[in-house]
Amino acid sequence: MTISDVASAAGVSIRTVSRVLNKSDKVAADSRERIEATIRDLGFSPSSRARALASGRSSLIGVVQDDPNAQVIGVLQRGIVDICAASGYELVVHPARFAAPDLVDNIRDFALRSRIDGLIVLPPVSEVAALPRALARLKVPAIGIAAVGVPGYSGALISEERSAAALLGEHLIALGHRRVAIITGPRCFHSATERERGFRSALDRHGVTLPDHYVMEGDYGFATGHAHASHLLGLEVPPTAIFGCNDITAAAVIKAAHDRGLRVPDDLSVVGFDDSELASMISPALTTIRRPLLDMAHEATRRLIAMIDDRERPDFSPHHVPLGLVERSSTARCR
Repeated sequence: MTISDVASAAGVSIRTVSRVLNKSDKVAADSRERIEATIRDLGFSPSSRARALASGRSSLIGVVQDDPNAQVIGVLQRGIVDICAASGYELVVHPARFAAPDLVDNIRDFALRSRIDGLIVLPPVSEVAALPRALARLKVPAIGIAAVGVPGYSGALISEERSAAALLGEHLIALGHRRVAIITGPRCFHSATERERGFRSALDRHGVTLPDHYVMEGDYGFATGHAHASHLLGLEVPPTAIFGCNDITAAAVIKAAHDRGLRVPDDLSVVGFDDSELASMISPALTTIRRPLLDMAHEATRRLIAMIDDRERPDFSPHHVPLGLVERSSTARCR
């Protein structure tokens, strides 16, 4: 059944049927009633894809990401799909390489090739300053999610990672820990530097020193986290607590402690960041920072669709997302 069949049965033009389907007020009441009755009688269901193309839209929303952490990416994509499905949009995922010299050109080509209506840019790609300017020139609405504000995105979602990491430092200090170490993420990522700065600020407030040999730069991955944790725990004076700057790194710390016959949290307290599903699946369950990833994905997608629906609307203000401490059994009072 096509729109041509409806037009023929109702004795009107295809354009008139199209106007009724698009709720135009340019159709006389009697014609509208006859066309709507014909649609019901024939059981006609218009193609949302065809209607989108007719309106100059693709009904596609793109997501750009370069994060190997499936625990995070999976939740974000699921949240985006929730809102897309309810709003008649499909999701197109475009992996990108954050460090690639042609990153901006790559994403610009993707936007043109796929004819997406809008784009959600996930960290760390969202931190590339030239990207929102390039998308603006293409008139592609875009929302960025990041740990810091990035000029150029309308209504960016900014997760308050520095203040959240400070909560972890305060938590360990309150438990009496003074020999505290950190395994950071890649320092080319804003998330890694924000978490490290927040953690350091809490220690500084209490006069606790974070010596250089207690600071290791990781890559948010398990293997590197395990290697760094093994090094820290093999020191002549090892730390009594370690902050792995995401849950995967923290899980690697727990594994390294177990490999050395150490008990967590009796011999070593461990904290992470993200509150991914992994945090409550491992033993002991992980004290960590909860990032409300699903809520963030929902909000970003709603904002993007609002921008697509009304491209003349004023810019949204940035949305700051507070994060919270989740205490579980991987931390205890220092002995």
